[in-house]
Amino acid sequence: MLKTGWRIKEYILVVFLGMVMILSAFSGVFVTLNEYLTLPIKGLLLLVGILLTIASLRGMLTFFLTNTKLRTFSMKDLRSQILKQKHLIRGPKVVVVGGGTGLSVLLRGLKKLTSNITAIVTVADDGGGSGILREDLGMLPPGDIRSCILALSDMEPTMEKLLNYRFEEGNLKGQSFGNLFIASMNAITGNFGKAVKEMSSILAVTGQVLPVSLENITLYGKLENGMVIKGESDIPLKSLEHQSPIQRVFIKPKYSKPLREALRAIEEADVVVLGPGSLYTSIIPNLLVERVSKEIKNTRAAKVYIPNIMTQPGETDGYSVFDHVQGLFNHHPNLQLDWVIANNSDSLPVKVKEKYEMEGAELISITEDDRKKLEALNIKIIEQDLVDIRKDYVRHNNLELSRLILSCAYENKGARWFNRWRSKKRLQKLL
Repeated sequence: MLKTGWRIKEYILVVFLGMVMILSAFSGVFVTLNEYLTLPIKGLLLLVGILLTIASLRGMLTFFLTNTKLRTFSMKDLRSQILKQKHLIRGPKVVVVGGGTGLSVLLRGLKKLTSNITAIVTVADDGGGSGILREDLGMLPPGDIRSCILALSDMEPTMEKLLNYRFEEGNLKGQSFGNLFIASMNAITGNFGKAVKEMSSILAVTGQVLPVSLENITLYGKLENGMVIKGESDIPLKSLEHQSPIQRVFIKPKYSKPLREALRAIEEADVVVLGPGSLYTSIIPNLLVERVSKEIKNTRAAKVYIPNIMTQPGETDGYSVFDHVQGLFNHHPNLQLDWVIANNSDSLPVKVKEKYEMEGAELISITEDDRKKLEALNIKIIEQDLVDIRKDYVRHNNLELSRLILSCAYENKGARWFNRWRSKKRLQKLL
């Protein structure tokens, strides 16, 4: 039996072979061999040709429309997958801007509700394996890009483990196989943007993952004590070391060109999401790239900000929900937000709470003061218990968060998506 893991070209080849066998059985396509095709042989060719054609077509449909983990095939499964794909294709155009773990977590939820997703990812990362490749090969950091591609791809668990695998010994110690994959594609194509597209194509990514810029951007941070720090990874460390909060961040070159596809995605979006992710080192660096914040301001899409659930040591110590929003406006006074989606759970399991307290992090609770200040800025706030704890790590409940984001798209009646989806019932089918 044909396996669903086969590539489409192989399916087409087998279908072609089956059709040739069927035609040979009826009319002897190969005239020179026709005299040797006795009735039993023709019957066998016909049977084998039909079986190959049916099996290949079935495998091709399964490859396109069903989960790769599905081991059985039925018309019920096929109908279900067709309806699912239909809803996903008609879903709103969601653009998510950020980086780090928060972004990839959200993408895993969004792809279950819409296939029209664009992740615009920061390229200011200079730590870990990404920083080593950036320094050694002169390429843009692949780490956050890799995480987003894996989050939006549909692959077997073994392949995902392979791409996430980090070498433990030798010169490659600490380096992930996925980062090396992108580095190899970058060398082959000679362009980081093309390398990301090629990897996305190979891994059948839902939507697209885009670096915010193809320029070699360096992030700087200025602390309240006046110290200026170079490098994304050093900013929170120095802030903690000198016990001085971050006043602002900036990039060099100051006028970095954005990726054209990223600007187009924002312009055509139904909802633009900032976060979740590190405020100063994942979200704001994207907005500092030329024209990005302006494009977000001018788009008709709903504009949503999602603060982290926990504070980040050296970056957002003691921050409230409004402090996060104020951090955005301090860098971009003209930035417009329509919604803030915040977690309103005020408790964590004791073991998890103690773990984060040891690291200097605490739960971000929304206060009445936050609500009043956001209301004064004409920003709507959506409050919900969004805590999802896995292996003692606090994350957003990505599916519930994704539903709330799509609801914002529906409420934004000026967006293109609302004009395509005029019935709330149709939205409920998707959600």
